[in-house]
Amino acid sequence: MTNMEFQELVSRGIHAVNQGNTMMALMHLENAAKKGGSPALRSYLGYCLAIERQQYKQAIKMCREAAQLEPNNSQFWLNLGRTCLLAGQKRLAIKAFRRGLKVNCNQHIVEELKNLGLRKTPVFSSLDRTHFLNRHVGRVLDRFSLR
Repeated sequence: MTNMEFQELVSRGIHAVNQGNTMMALMHLENAAKKGGSPALRSYLGYCLAIERQQYKQAIKMCREAAQLEPNNSQFWLNLGRTCLLAGQKRLAIKAFRRGLKVNCNQHIVEELKNLGLRKTPVFSSLDRTHFLNRHVGRVLDRFSLR
C-alpha cells in the first residue's frame, strides 16, 4: 500500500465519522492502521472503537496519544472528550473539551459542553461543593425555585 492509498483510507474514515457512519469508518481506519500510523488515524480510530466495540480503555489511550502528539488540533481533543463521555468519565471529558477550546474555538466542542450543562455555584462558596450543607441547602433552594 502506498502512502497515497493510506491517506485515502484515513480520509474516507474521517469522512464516514463526520457523516455518523462509525462502522464504515472503523473498517477504513483499521485497514489503514495495518499499513501505517498517524495522529489523525489514532484519534479517529480510538473514537470509533469506543462507539462500536466499547473498548474504552484502549480508545482513550489512542485518543490521548494523538492529542499529545498534536496538541494544537482541537478535533483530537474533541474526539478524546467524546470518547471519555462514552466511557462514563465526565470529568476527563470536560478537561479535554476545555483544552480543545484553548487551542481553537471549535463549535462542536462548544455544543458538547452545552449538552453537558453548567453547574450552579455552591450556596456556600467557602465550603467544598460536596459538603453536606452545600448539597442539602442547594436542594431546598432549588425546590422552592429560589436559586
